[in-house]
Amino acid sequence: MHKEIDSNAWQGRIDHDTEHTYFRYHQIVQMAPAAAQRTIGLIGFACDEGVRRNNGRVGAKEAPLSLRKQLSSLPWRHHNSDTSLIDFGDVICEGEELELAQKELGDKVADILNHGKAIVLGGGHETLYGQYLGVRKTAGPDASIGLLNIDAHFDIRSYDIQPSSGTMFKQILDEDPHAHYFVCGIQQYGNTTALFETADQYGVQYFLDEQLESALFTAKLQDFMDAHDVLLVTLCMDVLNAAEAPGVSAPSPFGLSAVQVRDILRKMVSHKKTVSFSICEVNPALDIDNRTAKLGACFINEAIMNI
Repeated sequence: MHKEIDSNAWQGRIDHDTEHTYFRYHQIVQMAPAAAQRTIGLIGFACDEGVRRNNGRVGAKEAPLSLRKQLSSLPWRHHNSDTSLIDFGDVICEGEELELAQKELGDKVADILNHGKAIVLGGGHETLYGQYLGVRKTAGPDASIGLLNIDAHFDIRSYDIQPSSGTMFKQILDEDPHAHYFVCGIQQYGNTTALFETADQYGVQYFLDEQLESALFTAKLQDFMDAHDVLLVTLCMDVLNAAEAPGVSAPSPFGLSAVQVRDILRKMVSHKKTVSFSICEVNPALDIDNRTAKLGACFINEAIMNI
C-alpha cells in the first residue's frame, strides 16, 4: 500500500523565510508534485516482515518517519540550485505481504528514476530487493548492474522456505545474470562458514571490516564501479559500531566507525553511474536518544549531496 507523507513530518528551525542560503531540508522538500528533471526523490519502505522472517528484532518499519524527522533540520547545501527534493511518501507492507510490497516499491523507485535519482528509506534490509526491481526496470534487461553493499552480513541465505531480510542478494544473483555483488564491512564472526562459501560460489567480491583501510580495497571498489552500466548502493546500519548505532536489529561491538562508513559511502554515491541509495535497519524502537536515526539522517544527507 502506498501512502503520501504528512507534511508535519517535515518541521524544524527557520532562520529565514525567503533567503535560500538559510534554508534547511524542511524548507526545501516538496510533497510529491509532478517530478521534474534533476529530481532527487525520497521513498520510504515501512516494513518489518523481512526481519521477522529472519528471526530478527522488529521495529524498522518506523524508520522512514524517524529518519525524515532527523533530516528535517539539517542545512540544505546542495551544489545544484535547480535540484528538486521530492518526498514520494511510503510504501507500507501490510501484514505478511512482503513480496507484494517489494514489487510496489520497485514500481515507485522506477517512477522516480525516470526523472532523477532515488533515495529509499527502509525498513529492514529486504528493502534492497524492491530497490533493485526499480533499478532493473529502468535500466533495461541487459544492463550490467553493480550492487554495492556496506554491511556486516552477506545476506545471501537460502530462500527455499521464503525470502527474508537475509536472502535478497542471493535472490537477485539467482534471477539476474547481469547483476554483480560487492560488499564491504563483512564481519568474520558475523557470518557462518557456509555463507563465506556461498559468497565464493557466486563470485561475490567482499572485504572484511579490518581490510577497508587498504589500497587494495580502494582499487577494487573503483574497478567494480567502473565495470558496470548502473550502480545501486545500500547501507545496512548494523555495519556500524553499536556505540554509534545502537538502534538496529543486530548491533555489533566491533562495527565500523561512522567516519569510515561516510568515506566509503561518499566514494560509492558520487560515482557517475550511481542512480539509487537505500538506508536500512534503523530501528527506532531500539534506539537510544535517536542516536541511530540522527546518524542515518546524516548518511542520507551525504548521499543526497554527492549523488
